[in-house]
Amino acid sequence: MKLTDYELKRLENIRRNDEMMAALKLHSRATQLSNFKRQRVEAKSTRVKLEKKPKTETPIVIRVRRSLRTRGIPPDFEGLDGDSVAPTAPSKEDPPSVVSLGPLSMANARESAHSDSSFIESLMGMAQDGNVPKGDVGGSLELKSLSLDPENIARVVSGRITNVSFFPSSSVNMIAAGNKFGNIGFWNMGESEVHLYRPHNAPISGILIQPHCCSKIYTSCYDGVLRLMDAEKEIFDLVFESDEKIYALSQPPNDTNCLYLAEGSGGLTIWDNRVGKRSSHWDLHDSRINTIDFNCQNPHIVATSSSDATACTWDLRYTNRKDLTALRTFTHKRSVQSAYFSPSGSSLATTSLDNTIGIHSGVNLEDTALISHFNQTGRWLSTFRAKWGWDDKYLFIGNMNRGVDVVSAVQRKIVMTLESPHMSAIPCRFDINCYEVGMLVGATSGGQLYVWTSR
Repeated sequence: MKLTDYELKRLENIRRNDEMMAALKLHSRATQLSNFKRQRVEAKSTRVKLEKKPKTETPIVIRVRRSLRTRGIPPDFEGLDGDSVAPTAPSKEDPPSVVSLGPLSMANARESAHSDSSFIESLMGMAQDGNVPKGDVGGSLELKSLSLDPENIARVVSGRITNVSFFPSSSVNMIAAGNKFGNIGFWNMGESEVHLYRPHNAPISGILIQPHCCSKIYTSCYDGVLRLMDAEKEIFDLVFESDEKIYALSQPPNDTNCLYLAEGSGGLTIWDNRVGKRSSHWDLHDSRINTIDFNCQNPHIVATSSSDATACTWDLRYTNRKDLTALRTFTHKRSVQSAYFSPSGSSLATTSLDNTIGIHSGVNLEDTALISHFNQTGRWLSTFRAKWGWDDKYLFIGNMNRGVDVVSAVQRKIVMTLESPHMSAIPCRFDINCYEVGMLVGATSGGQLYVWTSR
């Protein structure tokens, strides 16, 4: 049979391709590859399946509870204010170093660049004129006369201010402010310099300036450390070290030997400086105590506010008892951030996260009025705490619009809001200068102090 031209051409191409493949030895390599694959399959099929070893039981690890301080680790600042706290936003600055325990010289604790010799001299030279404020406290204040001048604004620390206090002096308008990093900043109004120290590792929970000796200042913080700043000795001395956090610090007006600490989850501790140890301790609340305040007319009566949604008054004349019974309990729906007696001691003001301010008056504080006020500062600001003015008429508290609400205890409502174009942040914590009627300081979570004065 004769092949066609197409078939002849096809056979020629096949022959030429075979010659080319033979020259490249592709047939032998394909055979080798096929044999290699066959060997792998046979080896896999004859592989002996190893028996799995039983998992060993997980060992039981007994963890010994140790505080961050004993391990040399900075505290985490959890539970700074209110019900929860978010971590601080990252900073370009290096994290603060750990402050050592034991006595700490003011020179080693100083973080400001300039010398503190002038500051120490001013503390030592403060005149002590007694606890009598200037003027007629009962009726000298006109709310409309309060104003904020640019020269009365200063940034004294970095970050959130947790505690602020005027010095009890009629000769110098000096303010101390503590922040969440353990810094204490001192600002003498009218001066440009701020004297900054870091005696603690954690948020400052209390600043207690001794009324008859301004050169001695007690400070407490969340790492359970209580220190005494002694300007004469130029030292931050270690007074007390607790295994629990210290949330508040106070002192009765008639006893400079005893300090009252809010310790741990609802505990109240008396520290006696004369013997250098605890003299009493009670578990008063189911959660942390946020403030401790004494009645100036009856110093044996103390008020506590707590995150367990209550505020209570107590009679400390029965300190020999193992348990204290509350004289009165004031209940809110959420955490009570503060409970402060009025200057006359006849009223008590409470501030709660349930968006109310409670004013309790009467012989036994049985007359209660709740005033609506938005107290949800969020996770980045210190909580609001209504602060009494120079008499029983008014309370001052910050608002979320960068103003200061003035609450009338008589009318039981907000009667005025202090506002200023110079106010660029929300004031959260307040204090008054008891020697200068009309001088009010508001502290922010940005480290600023805004001082309102009466013209």
